[in-house]
Amino acid sequence: MESTTENKKAIKGGEFLVRETKPEEIFIPEEWNEEQRMIAQTCEDFIEHEVYPKIDDLDSQKYPDLMPELLDKAGELGLLGTSVPEAYGGFGMDFNTSMLVGERVGAGFSFAVALSAHTGIGTLPILYYGNDEQKERYLPKLASGELKASYCLTEPDSGSDANAGKSKAVLSPDGKHYILNGQKMWITNAGFADVLIVFAKIDDDKNLSAFIVDRHSEGVTMNDEEHKMGIKGSSTRQVFFNDVKVPVENQLYDREKGFKIALNILNIGRIKLSAATIGGGKAALKNALGYAKERKQFGKSISEFGAIKHKLGEMVARTFMAESATYRAGQNIDDKYEQLIAEGMEAGKAKLKATEEFAIECAILKVLGSEVLDFVVDEGVQIYGGMGYSSDAPMERAYRDSRINRIFEGTNEINRMLTIDMLLKRGMKGHLDLMGPAMAVAKELTSVPSFETPDESEPLAKEFAIVQNLKKAGLMIAGSAVQKLMMTLKDEQEILMALADILIQIYGAESAVLRTQKLISTKGAEACEIEKGICTIVLNNAIDVCRRAGHEAICAFAEGDERRMLLMGLKRFTKIDPANLKQIRRDIADFALDKGDYPFL
Repeated sequence: MESTTENKKAIKGGEFLVRETKPEEIFIPEEWNEEQRMIAQTCEDFIEHEVYPKIDDLDSQKYPDLMPELLDKAGELGLLGTSVPEAYGGFGMDFNTSMLVGERVGAGFSFAVALSAHTGIGTLPILYYGNDEQKERYLPKLASGELKASYCLTEPDSGSDANAGKSKAVLSPDGKHYILNGQKMWITNAGFADVLIVFAKIDDDKNLSAFIVDRHSEGVTMNDEEHKMGIKGSSTRQVFFNDVKVPVENQLYDREKGFKIALNILNIGRIKLSAATIGGGKAALKNALGYAKERKQFGKSISEFGAIKHKLGEMVARTFMAESATYRAGQNIDDKYEQLIAEGMEAGKAKLKATEEFAIECAILKVLGSEVLDFVVDEGVQIYGGMGYSSDAPMERAYRDSRINRIFEGTNEINRMLTIDMLLKRGMKGHLDLMGPAMAVAKELTSVPSFETPDESEPLAKEFAIVQNLKKAGLMIAGSAVQKLMMTLKDEQEILMALADILIQIYGAESAVLRTQKLISTKGAEACEIEKGICTIVLNNAIDVCRRAGHEAICAFAEGDERRMLLMGLKRFTKIDPANLKQIRRDIADFALDKGDYPFL
């Protein structure tokens, strides 16, 4: 029998759809060690004492030096070097710990955006793709904050289609420089960055290359700061390159491999964005809980009203789900990295390979996290009522700032389609066995339904069985769509997005159930009544989404008897026992109100 460690190493990206994951194979936030909890507390203290008192000044941008000064202070605490190896002046933390830092800083509104851009898409290209000289030259100063970083990919005519960028680099006659010309837009940190990671095509290449550009080079100019709906304190500018001389030694990695750099760095950015949205959501929830207790209407606190408890219960449940899924995937990446290192792979390459392995999960989490945060801040505004619409209360900023997350790091629509595209490609390449399970589900559809009931001696056996049935529904619909549409499926974006919605719900719901099963194994069932209730809420929500998305997808490609059979299958695989969801939400809300905060910190 394989050990738990061997099982964890055997997990493949996207395999959750066809694999029964065991609770002991996942990491849960309750397992943070003392050092990690201290790091998290440091982040919280920094946001509370350094960022929040200056948040209005940040958003007004009256003081252009304020954001870089805050980044300097964060650098002094080591918050800019969490992913940078100790050899280059960083802390060399594992992936999940760096995610924890991103989560706790994620409560910091536009400051979180600036820090994330610097430590993520600004620093990681050099860390993972730079040569030794480039790493030694830049990483220590990026880790300390002496240098600030920015990432220049998007252009006016190339957003989601990044490889269509028109910026161009031509080798100078003496062979010592690339002459860079082009325009970039929506560039975070551009106003104060020293180091720009710039993507451009060399000569008439089909694919992008990447360059490390000194922001202070002659020919680098910028427009004024963009006026944005939210994250007003973050610097966002257009950047122009007019005959900028870039030393040839500043080319990053290999020629025409810039698009590969962009994709892999975006994978990391997506899952780290999910972590940041959890932090933002927890902060919004804490404010909503406090206001609900303080606000009096009709002679009592509005937290006593069922309509408010409904909102608070859902906010807690969905945050729990997103948190469970995010750190589950983060640990998968860490485990894969350790496996690759043990097999002799170089550290930088192993980190990229590990993240690339779980690119499907990264895309799922980007969507899940950003949409959970949107739900939480929207309900937060509603709980505040009229004050929620006022800039004097914290929800107005949270609401505006949240909206960008569905666009950052690839729009949620692009990420939904990528999720299914990557999954099907892995199936076609034999990296994942999708065909076998899909055929088994098809066979089950034509057989007599099983009347076996889950073994209720196992914790959450019924809930686990519901998740497995949702997987069958996803496999059934995806398998039928592939068989019917073949190569044209890639053009059926509505079907792809419906399939992605099912996949996202499966991953989120399963993660919540696995976390709760693991908690029950250590704390006992009686101590986990609230977590069990959350699983019921999450699963009912997942069933609703999967029924709607599945019905829409089936009706988009199937007709006649095939349609009837698939709809019957969908009905079979989306059954759930009735539950008093009203009371469960009230219990969750009361538990959170008693804590005055997200209750699973």
